[in-house]
Amino acid sequence: MFRKILTIAIGCISFSVFSLSAEVAIIVNPSVADNLDRKQISRIFMGKDKAFPSGSDVIPFNLNEGSGVRNEFEKMVIQRSPAQINAYWGKYVFTGKGTPPDQLKSEADVIAKVKSSPNAIGYIDAKNVTPDVKVIATF
Repeated sequence: MFRKILTIAIGCISFSVFSLSAEVAIIVNPSVADNLDRKQISRIFMGKDKAFPSGSDVIPFNLNEGSGVRNEFEKMVIQRSPAQINAYWGKYVFTGKGTPPDQLKSEADVIAKVKSSPNAIGYIDAKNVTPDVKVIATF
């Protein structure tokens, strides 16, 4: 009996921890016709690619550091820790190769930027997607 209760308890704890992570939606303006994979999205947010595959310029927007959605995005898409990303950008900025994406305070701000700019790309929690933007990938 104790083993059965313990198994159920562990299952509940595992489910609770699993359900805390958000599904991240990568969003663009509805006018964007390009599709991007994880690697292309990572390259855009790490300053390595400055255009969509079609050739039009791209402007990435991050959520503020410490945001749960940003942490999930960095883990799933960039596949680096926040410390690794900060070190990367420190070097990138110091050598004059570029600057990190602008940070926005909220998911509503990301949606507003993407909605108003055909060149913007951002990410939000998938449950907060509105008809004003186009989802090109989820992670």
